[in-house]
Amino acid sequence: MAQAVKTKTSSRGKVSPARSEDQFAAVRTLFENRRAGYSLDAPFYTDPEVFAADMKGIFGQHWLFAASLAEIPEPGDYVTIDYGPYSLIILRTDEGVNALHNVCRHRGARVLTEPAGTTGNLVCGYHSWTYDTEGSLIHASSPGETNFDKACFSLKRAHSRVVAGLVFVCLAAEPPADFDEVSKIFEPYVAPHEIANAKVAFQQELIEEGNWKLVMENNRECYHCDGHPELACSLFPTWGLTEELVPPHLEDAWQRNVTAETALQERCNRYGLPYEVVEELDTRIAGIRISREPLDGAGESFSATGRRLSKKLLGDLRDFRLGRCSMHLQPNCWFHLLSDHVITFAAFPINEHQTLVRTTWLVADDAVEGVDYDLESLTYTWKQTNVQDKNFVEMCQQGAASPAYEPGPYMKSEYQVEAFINWYTQRMQEHLG
Repeated sequence: MAQAVKTKTSSRGKVSPARSEDQFAAVRTLFENRRAGYSLDAPFYTDPEVFAADMKGIFGQHWLFAASLAEIPEPGDYVTIDYGPYSLIILRTDEGVNALHNVCRHRGARVLTEPAGTTGNLVCGYHSWTYDTEGSLIHASSPGETNFDKACFSLKRAHSRVVAGLVFVCLAAEPPADFDEVSKIFEPYVAPHEIANAKVAFQQELIEEGNWKLVMENNRECYHCDGHPELACSLFPTWGLTEELVPPHLEDAWQRNVTAETALQERCNRYGLPYEVVEELDTRIAGIRISREPLDGAGESFSATGRRLSKKLLGDLRDFRLGRCSMHLQPNCWFHLLSDHVITFAAFPINEHQTLVRTTWLVADDAVEGVDYDLESLTYTWKQTNVQDKNFVEMCQQGAASPAYEPGPYMKSEYQVEAFINWYTQRMQEHLG
């Protein structure tokens, strides 16, 4: 399977059952032969059949980050999002949030075609089939129709959950149950930032020419962080290392980090904020890593000096010097929550070699651009970092496509990458049986 398997079709254009089973077996064999401690074989990043399996086994089964309530602040506000072949409408209602498949029940047209907006009823632009905010079909008039039961043709729904202002969806008929446990882990960390009462300052979308797993792998380690000079101003260069792994030239930075961490923990105890590392990336179905960690310099935000980037504190936070709360959730998101702003990151697979990475900067609802924050300064560090990461991901995708590629070993500092791949392999083997 170094290259995509060509599909054999019958005279009616349908996939041959025998050929389909061969493809399934070939994908399953890839997982069975996966070498622990090493990067994945090339087809995991390049083969459309593996991508199709990922869409069913990962994105079709697990809880996924979709958006924040700050992106849909009022009833009627919506965003449309795509996970590979799946398209969803995330719609704010008077009661909460609905996740509806963006597929008209008439002939399958996209119901809403804009990435975001405000609507009352949902009207398909093809034949004007009209749905209410719960997805029920309320209008489908056509001459001569007498026995048409509209109740049978509601929009299909996905499961949705809102936790501390973050919206998650699950496309499976029966969602994994342990998300309830995981949400109880991260909610106390995230809730004080009051994302539901924040507003969007800026949103960046980058299409990276790389498989979604490469995007997530790149995010799970800082071995490459020498390539992020802007981020290095506020992120300790020893992040991800343990004391025995710190090289001699970083010993001063390690001690500076230890001192800052002690001071941060004292402030967190004073304000009743959790800070402990919770790391269960590959030991549960909804893998998570979360902690509150100090920042270098002034320790307030992602700036060249570590100083705050917005004058307004989020929520009921009472101190700017609270470092960053960093959270990773399998399979498609990561977050940085600071006293003055929050950054959400989400990976939306497009195909086997392209991924949309959406980054959203949130500030306090009463923060005024040009008065309380400068937009360019607020977004500068992660705009630059995202472009640099895009280049790294694309370098890896190009390498994986080469006949000379073979999996290489993960270093000790890349243990979170290994944990992500372990999680992915376990979930896919469960799916493939």
